[in-house]
Amino acid sequence: MRTGEFDFALPPELIAQAPAPVRDQSRLLVFRRDSEQIAHRGFHDLLEYLKPGDVLVLNNSRVVPARLRGANSKTGGQFEVLLVQENTINDWWAMLRPGKRARVGTQIIFQDFHPRRSAVHAIVVGINEEGHRRLQFGGTPNIANSLDHLGEVPLPPYINRPNNRPLEQDRERYQTVFAQTTGSVAAPTAGLHFTESLMEEICRKGAEICFLTLHVGLGTFAPVKTKTIAAHQMHEERYELSEETVHAINRAKRDSRRVLAVGTTTVRVLESVAALNEGRLVAGSGSTRIFIFPPYDFKIADALLTNFHLPCSTLLMLVSAFAAPKDTRGRELMLSAYAEAIRERYRFFSYGDAMLIL
Repeated sequence: MRTGEFDFALPPELIAQAPAPVRDQSRLLVFRRDSEQIAHRGFHDLLEYLKPGDVLVLNNSRVVPARLRGANSKTGGQFEVLLVQENTINDWWAMLRPGKRARVGTQIIFQDFHPRRSAVHAIVVGINEEGHRRLQFGGTPNIANSLDHLGEVPLPPYINRPNNRPLEQDRERYQTVFAQTTGSVAAPTAGLHFTESLMEEICRKGAEICFLTLHVGLGTFAPVKTKTIAAHQMHEERYELSEETVHAINRAKRDSRRVLAVGTTTVRVLESVAALNEGRLVAGSGSTRIFIFPPYDFKIADALLTNFHLPCSTLLMLVSAFAAPKDTRGRELMLSAYAEAIRERYRFFSYGDAMLIL
């Protein structure tokens, strides 16, 4: 299939710039695969589509305040730094802007929120093929522990803020209420709609909630630049899958109960592990580069809760595969559903509304 086949036109005003006033007051488009019918609901109505015995699997990765601001120690030139991946303590790959000024040997002094010069600094010690800089930090025992008072929420590039700085509410709202394990540079956005009270209601209904971890990388925003989707090189992301979650899902599959994956990140972990173990889940940790696009035979997830994704993105390709497993028709079905969402003025992307595929 060609990448351009997953393109669609989106009015700019439908790109959500702020979250819904209350997390579970966002809208919910429900797509039924058996009848290809669409229903327009509110997110809290998710309860009506759950059955006793359903297992919901959520990604509990916590977003790192990974955007830093600093200045060249010699020239005073300003840098914006986005931490991408930790190698070891105080050793990170990062994206720098402007990158051309960040030559090997450049020292950067970082600022706090006020902004004031801090004791934290870094030296550029390497550059990779992607143009990312390898930074060696100093002035702190561990930069990861200093980010709460130095770092900003790494909002996606399509969310605009005055002076390109996040608002105070972004620190809370660009994080799920169940986030635990720090490591993502982008939020697992399907989980942003859940409140603690809604999760309690889900459990009272007889459904089970369990968690896994996939640390979302910047590749989640990377467009597919190849003409054919099969030629695209997928980004790598780290995951952890616990014994408790594996047992809950395996019991559900054995008893013919539904497994509802919350987010494409959750699907990627479940299908990655299943692909490595002949369709079974096994607890453990690792990294995945799995790229799911039509046609695909899903082994674990029976339903998917997700947001509305960017044109020509790997996430849109994944949900298209889920709309019609083992078939290529999912692309047409999802683009039709997206067209309906646009007509109905749904809000798109990270802070936008949600879709339930049953």
